[in-house]
Amino acid sequence: MIFNTIMVQLDVDSPAAPRTNYALELARRFEATLIGFAAADSYVFVPGDDGGMAAAEIMRERRIEIEDRLKVLKEEFLGLVGDDAIWREEIGDPTRLLALHARAADLVVTGTPVSGADRHRVVDIGTLVLSAGRPVLIAANRLVPPSPKKVLVAWKDTREARRAITDALPFLTGAQDVLVATIEEQNQRDARESVSDVVRHMMRHGIKARSEILDSDRGDACETIVGLAHGMGADLVVAGGYGHSRLREWAFGGMTRSLLSNGSVNRLFSN
Repeated sequence: MIFNTIMVQLDVDSPAAPRTNYALELARRFEATLIGFAAADSYVFVPGDDGGMAAAEIMRERRIEIEDRLKVLKEEFLGLVGDDAIWREEIGDPTRLLALHARAADLVVTGTPVSGADRHRVVDIGTLVLSAGRPVLIAANRLVPPSPKKVLVAWKDTREARRAITDALPFLTGAQDVLVATIEEQNQRDARESVSDVVRHMMRHGIKARSEILDSDRGDACETIVGLAHGMGADLVVAGGYGHSRLREWAFGGMTRSLLSNGSVNRLFSN
């Protein structure tokens, strides 16, 4: 697998340059086409008997405001990347629309979710990971793209983790050191066999991989994984996105939820 096309998602309320430059560096590294994407929803709910007319007027004003912001973002994006890039924009649910447009890319790049942000103007990263059908790279807060030198794979013997390793191959094959770390949950022998198979699989792809089994008593799993990544000098964590649908909302397990919000490291998720 290679990344021929990379899609970067831009927030309507943030400047385009920081995340665009991040994605542009990746696109140049992989010689990939870069697609810029931005969306926001003008929907508003106004209670009361006259709510319909009031909501329609507010939505009209919001739509105009969003269109103006999208125009600015487009100019900023194309000004940075040039005419070889592609721009896409829509008005509507940004999460749903980004997942829809992800069909055009090999990799989707976005940023760490902002707590308490307006869901009509930002992407719900958890829902995106579970619905895009593409690997999602969540940029670290410092917006420095992951180097190809050292990568940590948070391994769990699940379909999602296997998918994540395959999707991350463009990063893994160029790395000098890949650590496959798993947390022993029940049977240490099963954990050793599982992680050994993964390391051998990677080595057959020419990846310099090694493994480590972590004690389940070491405390918070996310802090353990991130601490291990920082300790080895890795700036990319590869993991499966684990979750399930409950009443039309995505409910995540603890590890995935914690990694999604930890902006100290770049994270690549697949589902």
